[in-house]
Amino acid sequence: MLDERKSAILKRVVAEHIETGQPVGSSHVVRDSAIDVSPATVRADMATLEREGYLTHPHTSAGRIPTDLGYRFFVDQLDETSALDRDGAQRVDQFFARAHGELERMLKDTSQLLASLTDYAAVVVAPAHEALTVCSLLVTRLNDQSGLLLVVLSNGAIDKHTLELGPSVTDDVIDRANAVLREQLVGGTLGQIPIRLPSNDPELAVLLAVCADAMAGNPIARAEPNEVYVGGTARMAEQFEAVNTVREVLSILEQSLVVVSLLSDALTREHSVAIGGETGVASLAECSLVVAPYEVGNEVVGAIGVLGPTRMNYAHALAAVAVVSQRLGRQLSAG
Repeated sequence: MLDERKSAILKRVVAEHIETGQPVGSSHVVRDSAIDVSPATVRADMATLEREGYLTHPHTSAGRIPTDLGYRFFVDQLDETSALDRDGAQRVDQFFARAHGELERMLKDTSQLLASLTDYAAVVVAPAHEALTVCSLLVTRLNDQSGLLLVVLSNGAIDKHTLELGPSVTDDVIDRANAVLREQLVGGTLGQIPIRLPSNDPELAVLLAVCADAMAGNPIARAEPNEVYVGGTARMAEQFEAVNTVREVLSILEQSLVVVSLLSDALTREHSVAIGGETGVASLAECSLVVAPYEVGNEVVGAIGVLGPTRMNYAHALAAVAVVSQRLGRQLSAG
């Protein structure tokens, strides 16, 4: 634990380095009116912070820069409920007021929105197909022996199933089946397909069982690898001077399974921010990841995040990711 003065000095060094990208000397720290001590005291405290692993001394510079531990201390002191600035909030409102249509298009555009808000690479992990919401269903007769089940999903897709109709399936039975299907399945997800069959209406129970088997047997009703949408890679590349670092980071962003794993691992940890080595990926040692889940129908179905340098504006990134994840979840829940 750091005492109040060392905490203030460390937070000032981190904030200054985030803003300028340069090593921070004691002369910059003492300009903070909240740190009312001499430059000599600040230098002594900065030396202590370096020995304790919060700061490091690059090359021959007189200033210091934060280590991963220093950034972690800084991030843990932030108020994660901070609001997005007015301009950013307006852009989010305008985006989701216009965001309609297919899920894939919306998620791709959401990644671009988040990248433009933060100037970092933005990643959106799509829901698995089993998490898609059922918007409407309809069983209709094709001829005496067959029918068609249409399922409209929250991504705009229409799932079609051909049904074999027995001689006992009358138009009245089809009407009753449509009423039951709408009551039990609309607003739910494909992962919640089991249908309650009535015990006192055998003709209806047979048709409902045929519908349930058709939906459960279709590949779209089973979990598939999550799609990943990445926006702002050019913005990300501008954050690093070393070409090798840029190449390695961009290579990671091209690997969907690695990105999904990164976000999933971050969400299972105590923190919504993974800093440097906390990502568990050696080539991201100079990067930080800010993540948040999004929900559809009170169920977590996907995640969004931004990947930037460890010298990122954490407060702004946390606010942007929080707002966009909440709005995306509400938009998808509304279908």
